Amino acid sequence: MVISVNIYSVGQVNSYIKNMFAQDIMLGLVYVRGEVSNLKYHSSGHIYFTLKDEKSSLACVMFAGNRKGLTFKMQEGQQVVATGKVEVFERDGKYQLYASQIRQEGLGSLHEQFEQLKQKMEEMGMFAPEYKRPIPAYIHRLGIVTAPTGAAVQDIINISKRRNPYLEIILYPALVQGEHAAESIAQGIAALDDYGVDVIIAGRGGGSMEDLWAFNEEIVAQAIFDCMTPVISAVGHETDFTIADFVADMRAPTPSAAAELAVFQMSVLEDVIAGYRKRLVYLWDSHFEAKRSMLEKSALRLHALSPANQINEKRMQLLAIEEKLSGLIEQRIQDRKHQLQIYLERYKGLSPLEKLGQGYGYVSDMDGKAVTDTHQVKRGDLLQICVTNGMISARVESVSDTERYVY
Repeated sequence: MVISVNIYSVGQVNSYIKNMFAQDIMLGLVYVRGEVSNLKYHSSGHIYFTLKDEKSSLACVMFAGNRKGLTFKMQEGQQVVATGKVEVFERDGKYQLYASQIRQEGLGSLHEQFEQLKQKMEEMGMFAPEYKRPIPAYIHRLGIVTAPTGAAVQDIINISKRRNPYLEIILYPALVQGEHAAESIAQGIAALDDYGVDVIIAGRGGGSMEDLWAFNEEIVAQAIFDCMTPVISAVGHETDFTIADFVADMRAPTPSAAAELAVFQMSVLEDVIAGYRKRLVYLWDSHFEAKRSMLEKSALRLHALSPANQINEKRMQLLAIEEKLSGLIEQRIQDRKHQLQIYLERYKGLSPLEKLGQGYGYVSDMDGKAVTDTHQVKRGDLLQICVTNGMISARVESVSDTERYVY
C-alpha cells in the first residue's frame, strides 16, 4: 500500500506562513514595548533594530517613508513603544515587526498630545504666515513673560541693556512650570499687550519636555495668537520646539537670542547716525561751495553786464574802431598818393611844358588855335610860338610841305 505524501517547496511553506500572519487581525496592528538594540540607520533611510526584554527579542524595521512621524533620535538602550504590524519576510522565512510609529516610553503620551495639538492649531490656521506680525526694528519698551528668577530673565535683561541702555523693560513674573503655569503665561501675555509694550518675549530656560509643557498648552497658544503685540517665543534650547514657537510671530532658539532679535544694537545705530551726519556735512559743504561759486560767477556776469562796464566796453570798442578807421583812412590816403604819383609820372611825359623844356615849341594862331598843319596858315599870317620861358610873335614868310616820316 502506497501512502501519498504532499511535498512542498520552501517558498510554498513561507508563503503559507505569510498568509497565516496576514489573516491574523491581532498582528495587523500591535503595540510592542521593549529596549532598543542592534540599531542601524541605513543609507536608504530605513531603520533596522531589535526590541528585547528579559525573555525574548523581536526583529523590527521602520521604512524611510514612516520616519516623518519619528520625533526623536533612536539610541541603543532606549525604552520605546513601537506600533506596526507583524509580517513574514518570505525570502528569508523570518518574521519581524514593520513599525509605522515609535515613541519613547514615558514620553510617548506627551508626544502624542503635542502632535495632536500641533495638528489642531495648524488646521485652525494659527501657524499661517499671514498672521505673523513683523518685529519692529527699533523698540522703546520691551515686555518679558518668564520666571522672575533664573538665568533666562537675567540673560534677556543683560543683553537688552547692553544693546540699548535706554530701553524700558517690563517684566511680568509668570509661572513657567507646574500646574497653573499655562494660565500664568497667558495672563502675562495679555497684561503686557494691554500695557502697551512694543515687543513681548515669552519663554524660559531649558528643561525636559515635561518642564516645557506649559508652552504646549492651548491656552498659551491662543493668548499668543490673540495678542496684538508681536511675540517672540524663546523656550528652552535650540533643539527644543513647542507649540508657542509655531504660533509666535518669531521663534528664538534661546532667550539670549530673543533679546538680540528684539533689541536693536544702539552702537550700530549711532554709527549709522554718525555716517549720516558726516554725509550731511559733506553734502552741505559741497552745496555751499557750489552756491558760492555760482554767486561769484553771477557777480562777474553782473559786473560785465552793468551800464558802467557796458559804457567802458563800448568806449573801448569805439576807440578800437576809431583807431582802425584812422588806420584805414591813412592807408587809403597813402594808396591814393601812391596812385596819384603814378598818374603824375605818367602825365608828366604827356605835359606840353615838359615837351617845351626839351626844346620843342607850341605854335598857335592869334586865336590860340594850335597850328599842326601847313594848310592852316598862309603867307603873312601872324603866329604865336610858345617856348619854355615865353611867347614869340612871328609872321609867316612862306609855307612848304615836307615829307612825313613815321618812326
